[in-house]
Amino acid sequence: MAFDETGTATSAPAPTFTPVPGSAPAHDGAGARPGGGAAGTHAWTTRVLVVGIVLTALNLRPAITSFGALLEEVRDGLGMSGSVAGLLTSVPPLCFAVFGVMAPRLARRLGPGAVVCAGMVAITVGLVIRPYTGSTAGFLAASALALMGIAVSNVLMPVIVKRWFPDRVGSMTGLYSMALALGTSAAAAATVPLTDALGGHWQSGLALWAALSAAAVLPWIPFVRARGARSAQSTPAADTDRGEPDGLRITRSRTAWALAVFFGLQATAAYITMGWMAQIFRDAGVSAGTAGVLLAVTMAMGVPLAFVIPRLATRLPHQGPIAVMLGICGLAGYAGLYWAPAAGAWAWALLLGIANCSFPLALTMVGMRARTSAGVAKLSAFAQSTGYLLSVPGPLLVGVLYQHSGGWGLPLALMAGLMVPQVAVGVLAGRDRTVEDEAAR
Repeated sequence: MAFDETGTATSAPAPTFTPVPGSAPAHDGAGARPGGGAAGTHAWTTRVLVVGIVLTALNLRPAITSFGALLEEVRDGLGMSGSVAGLLTSVPPLCFAVFGVMAPRLARRLGPGAVVCAGMVAITVGLVIRPYTGSTAGFLAASALALMGIAVSNVLMPVIVKRWFPDRVGSMTGLYSMALALGTSAAAAATVPLTDALGGHWQSGLALWAALSAAAVLPWIPFVRARGARSAQSTPAADTDRGEPDGLRITRSRTAWALAVFFGLQATAAYITMGWMAQIFRDAGVSAGTAGVLLAVTMAMGVPLAFVIPRLATRLPHQGPIAVMLGICGLAGYAGLYWAPAAGAWAWALLLGIANCSFPLALTMVGMRARTSAGVAKLSAFAQSTGYLLSVPGPLLVGVLYQHSGGWGLPLALMAGLMVPQVAVGVLAGRDRTVEDEAAR
């Protein structure tokens, strides 16, 4: 009986690693000796997997925040109205809801590594072609292709962490979340100056992020090639892990529903922030470059906190107090944007950056609220797909309110109002229980 980072006992077997072509067969750790072939394969595969996780996380938000930084230029270039721009800011959660639900089934048939690899390819292709389609419809379709790759990777990252690092859920989720926040903030901060350096063409500023996603394809290739070997060497424990949740009716779990709503509300706040915060500052008289940096500061707050919060969450019996503290920071940030958006811009950016760390908290709770990696797959797909579906109207509604009210008072009131139920369901989702136990009852 071993103890994981949640502080609870677990009898989960040691993770079985995918053998890499050309290497010695991998074992589950029983009988492996230091310096032996199995230990060497195990260590090499672990390093490649960690690199793949980090590079994947770096690519899960630049497609969105680079668009937010150049929203005004894209609107002018494609002739978009404020309502259409609001629709485009609602596309990411819609795609995450529609395509994310497919991820567990694809992972069972092809392997999670192969699905993530395909996701990185989709991101690359989508980012390359979307700036040059010449129409709003083409831009939307290419964005949807990239977002499809992001959606399946979103769902499968907690599954991969749970399967290969069952005793390090907190630290690996923290590493993944930190890389995700770093990619988010880097795209927000660098897109405008890089666009200027490339001649001021917004098309080049958006397309350049395809290079980063192309690099993320490489670490997953060995896992795609080794899919057949992994299936042949599946262990009885692994089969049990896959089969146990087949009868799990996730919708019977109150915790699953609370986590789905929490995920949806934090996603609403995050995508409103990524899509509109730079515009809020620009309308308050802040320059475009500074507004991009302020958005980057908001995203950059997730770099250190995304590593700290999951580790802290796995050491607490109840994660509700963290949700409450993050919600208070969000309310303070929205109030500041209403009363003094330019004068206190840096403070509001910092507070909203802290509030946006509800995302790594949600990911951590996904890994903690199910016992097995297959259970995590079901919970992750349900919570993220349902949550992202709930978040779809938010950015669109903000765009409509902004266009028809002529200011940011009503949109900010909406954002602050949604923070209250987010805190409430965060407290419910943070209770120490598993969805398997609740569904069984």
